[in-house]
Amino acid sequence: MSKNTTKRHWALTPLSCLYRLVVGVRNKLFDWKVMPSEEFDLPVISVGNLTVGGTGKTPHTEYLISLLKEKHKVALLSRGYKRKSSGFQLASAKSTVKDIGDEPYQIKVKHPDIHVAVDANRRHGIRRLCKESKTKDVEVILLDDAFQHRYVTPGINIVLMDYNRPIYEDELMPMGMLREPLSSLDRAHIVIVTKCPEGIKPIDFRIVAKNLELRPYQRLFFTTFSYGDLRAYRAPHRKKPLTTLTPNTHILLVTGIASAQPLKEKLQEHTSYIIHLEYRDHHDYTRNEWQEISRRFAGIAAEDKLIITTEKDAARLSALSLDKTIEDNLYILPIEVEFLQDQQDTFNNHITDYVNKNSRNRIVHQRTHA
Repeated sequence: MSKNTTKRHWALTPLSCLYRLVVGVRNKLFDWKVMPSEEFDLPVISVGNLTVGGTGKTPHTEYLISLLKEKHKVALLSRGYKRKSSGFQLASAKSTVKDIGDEPYQIKVKHPDIHVAVDANRRHGIRRLCKESKTKDVEVILLDDAFQHRYVTPGINIVLMDYNRPIYEDELMPMGMLREPLSSLDRAHIVIVTKCPEGIKPIDFRIVAKNLELRPYQRLFFTTFSYGDLRAYRAPHRKKPLTTLTPNTHILLVTGIASAQPLKEKLQEHTSYIIHLEYRDHHDYTRNEWQEISRRFAGIAAEDKLIITTEKDAARLSALSLDKTIEDNLYILPIEVEFLQDQQDTFNNHITDYVNKNSRNRIVHQRTHA
């Protein structure tokens, strides 16, 4: 079964009770239409979660982008966490991490053919995307981390749950990691259990499904992460398959993400010589830190050695001037989503059917001929 990594801080129970009251009142105000929630005349898909911390939103959002962008003009709208700008910002080739945040920057670099925008006010952001001359061709909008942003009613609400941190074994903040009570999961149309381990058994799927107690209208999927070839930081075309790592390869792993354990475990399949420098999620690296990392790397005596980081961390390094030793030895390990139980086609069809049936052109056509 799951390797539960959830921590409970029982001394904070009174604060969690107060938090539950505040969140409960807010949700009831939305349920009773006292606080407004807006729907839009085009497909809107939200990807979010019930917990604080990483559940794999960015890889799953990129999966949706790859699924939809060949036939539809896709826009991603995020709040742009930790960006230095304010208001609505439309990403361009000149945008920096400071302008739009690390995850939107990462997605814009990998998918330059889609629109990427940031706005803390999702309603305002969607309106701007639909009206701006550069983006008014948008056909489907993906909302990043917007499950709690109830001012927008998406056509599909996708909620992610880390297999190793079951939400049904967690508690509300600050005692636990839940942003909302488990009952809020009722708003989800799709629940995806992410980061499933290799060798997961059929009984484990059934246990998770039983504990989630989903409604008949909700769909449940399970995914895991697969890892592509290592890519050189300054020369993405230069790749190094993980199979080229040997038991004598020494790795300096540098991460500033919510949960690096699955990545570390993957590398441990190839070598046990791993030094992990772990920073907080969305960490803003400084030049001094990378000078120290360079010294740590130089102190590794082995000839077969390299530095590995994540795509999100690499995005935050774009503004730094790294020394040649780092640039020559720094590799990025990309993550991709794989659906389990042969569910990929079912998921893909569900998403594409929704987008096709709710496209702006189709709605306009129906209204014209009504």
